[in-house]
Amino acid sequence: MATFEQVGPSSPVLESIRVDKVHPRAKLWGKIRAAAAIAVAIIMLIPVGWIIRTAFMPLYEVTSIPPKILFSPTLEGMIYLLTDDRILSQDETAAKKADPNISWVDQIMLAGGREITGPSQYARQLLNSVIIAGSSTILSVALGLLAAYAFSRFDVPGKGDLMFFILSTRMLPPVVVTIPIFLMYRALGLNDTLIGMILLYTVFNLSFSVWLLKGFIDEIPREYEDAAMVDGYTRFQAFMRIVLPQSLTGIAATTVFCLIFAWNEYAFALMLTSQTARTAPPAIPSILGSGGIEWNTIASAVLLFLIPVVIVTFALREYLLRGVTFGAIRK
Repeated sequence: MATFEQVGPSSPVLESIRVDKVHPRAKLWGKIRAAAAIAVAIIMLIPVGWIIRTAFMPLYEVTSIPPKILFSPTLEGMIYLLTDDRILSQDETAAKKADPNISWVDQIMLAGGREITGPSQYARQLLNSVIIAGSSTILSVALGLLAAYAFSRFDVPGKGDLMFFILSTRMLPPVVVTIPIFLMYRALGLNDTLIGMILLYTVFNLSFSVWLLKGFIDEIPREYEDAAMVDGYTRFQAFMRIVLPQSLTGIAATTVFCLIFAWNEYAFALMLTSQTARTAPPAIPSILGSGGIEWNTIASAVLLFLIPVVIVTFALREYLLRGVTFGAIRK
């Protein structure tokens, strides 16, 4: 048996129990993987960077050959997007430029020979997207959470068949049922209404929400709820105080995925809306401008369309990272 004097800082005994240092080759491979991940991320972000560049570039420089990297940023695209305008004659443009009280917005419009006639429809269409996507996401996650809890904790007759039936609604491409839903909505008076689009997106997101949340709830031990009910909690109180807090990661992940589907959906929004409930996805392709394609205006619309989803995803990033890996490591 080794004595204390024999066990020194450099003794074979301590050397045998020390954690092995990382091999230089492993460090090299780690750096290579990190560099590859950064390179892939940069490549994937190039289109986003190009959209931002185009959104703040003057229209006459957007299609310049060769493409310009350095330019003077302008809000021309944003102003064109959020306003309706008319083309001015040269005499009208000169007369309005001579006005000393002209605003900077009008100066930008006059540089292109235009005059603002009123607000555009895009702001309202973007607001419709926020209302429809937000409301349908909240409803689908709330209803899906309750249904997932019931399937996870109770012996529901025909549970397997019901789960498969719920999943089968995701197998049908939305475009296939667009015409039947259009006829049904027209008969019910739900065509081109916010409530109609909210109900439709809720139904289509509900099956995905149930399946995803059931997997998260299955990972939460039932013993926690049993112990709470032994201490006097009701089933609902145990659900609210035990299951719900531990399901936040799954709820965040489900919320992001449902929001992305409702936010990006194009076919239903194109066929079932026209004016009142028209959302941003079908509105963006219609932004062509007068006399040519205004690429800076279209890029501005895409940029404004991206911002809300990025904000929500960034706000839930901590829960989302844990949510997508929840259950990957089992005890």
